[in-house]
Amino acid sequence: QVQLVESGGGLVQAGGSLRVSCSASGHTFTTYRLGWFRQAPGKEREFVSAISRSGGATYYSDSAKGRFTISRDNAENTVYLQMNSLKPEDTATYYCAASTVNGSTRPADFHSWGQGTQVTVSA
Repeated sequence: QVQLVESGGGLVQAGGSLRVSCSASGHTFTTYRLGWFRQAPGKEREFVSAISRSGGATYYSDSAKGRFTISRDNAENTVYLQMNSLKPEDTATYYCAASTVNGSTRPADFHSWGQGTQVTVSA
């Protein structure tokens, strides 16, 4: 399994932007479909975005579509989530995860997870 570590979270005012990053260890980064999920206290973990192994296909939740952009740099073993027009309801811990299941948005299908990075959006 791949080891993942997120970074780039922080406090931002509503309407602002953040880019969170996820770096992976090992030499098999391109084996995995990468996704971003988020979880607020007391709520279920929810899908945000995902990207295919080559980066040729991207997927977004309805909430993320039009505001967030996922990308990956396989040479640097890193996946990014650029978040624009942030809203207070985006406040959550953001996790990256790796999967071998094509097209999945289910947390159970992602087998490796990072520790998460906190994103807080103030009104």
